[in-house]
Amino acid sequence: MKIHALQEEIIRLKKETNTVILAHSYQTRDIIEIADYFGDSYKLSVDASKVSADNILFCGVHFMAETAKMLAPTKNVYLANRMATCPMAEQMDADIIRQLKEKEPDRTVVAYVNTTASLKAVCDVCVTSSSAVRIVKAIDNDKILFIPDCNLGSYVQKNVPEKDIKLLQGGCPIHASVRAVEVEKQKKLHPNALVLVHPECIPKVVEYADYAGSTSGIIEYAKKSDAKEFIIGTELSILQHLQYECPDKKFYLMSKNLVCPNMKLTSLIDVYESLNSIKNGTDDAFKIIMSDNEIKASRRCIDEMIRLGG
Repeated sequence: MKIHALQEEIIRLKKETNTVILAHSYQTRDIIEIADYFGDSYKLSVDASKVSADNILFCGVHFMAETAKMLAPTKNVYLANRMATCPMAEQMDADIIRQLKEKEPDRTVVAYVNTTASLKAVCDVCVTSSSAVRIVKAIDNDKILFIPDCNLGSYVQKNVPEKDIKLLQGGCPIHASVRAVEVEKQKKLHPNALVLVHPECIPKVVEYADYAGSTSGIIEYAKKSDAKEFIIGTELSILQHLQYECPDKKFYLMSKNLVCPNMKLTSLIDVYESLNSIKNGTDDAFKIIMSDNEIKASRRCIDEMIRLGG
């Protein structure tokens, strides 16, 4: 089946099964085109909370589908590819955080939204890359434990120097793989290009940025800027989406390592087969199952994020 015909069949199945598709910005263009909503993890969290359809099919990674289930507990939430996980979200254990809280109970535990539900359940407030600085400033406590991404945490430290922010070694292995020498090389090749970087990159890379922010922030900055050339310091898909949306501008990838294998696991066929499974009532579609107690415990820090202006 050709791609366009497959997309049309997916659109038909969406209507037939009363399913809404949420796709993260790191998904490929053919999936973005059939999604009802797409964006970064925070935007999709907000979108999930407003869905009226019976079913949500998430094209992204596991923790994102979990978050959708927390915010839309009465909906059936499915992940298009069950193997799509996030190494950053799963690299810390809830027991370790409990032990740290016992040692330093006066610290507010701030969790990046890129964490599992079990980890969120032992934290005090969630943040996104776009809201982290704002929320940490708004917390009525000067002592913070920021998990799991030490690079985003370092970025917050720099922007909120008045607070005592403790970091743990963790983060996104894809963004963290970029080295300053790669930025320097791209700057020499494209001296007129602005550098747009995700704060999950190491501090030495972020120092080169003309703009540092979330994936949605990078997209908006590039679209609104009068500049015509940009070096993109986040996942390859963002560069590709910008090429489609801004054909009059040039975009260069900061490093060839900026490709997330977990995000690339989901294919258009996965979406099609998941919808067929939902239609036929089979167990092939990967359904997110969470108890009411799990949802209540893990959602608490997300609600706190929203309260603080997330």
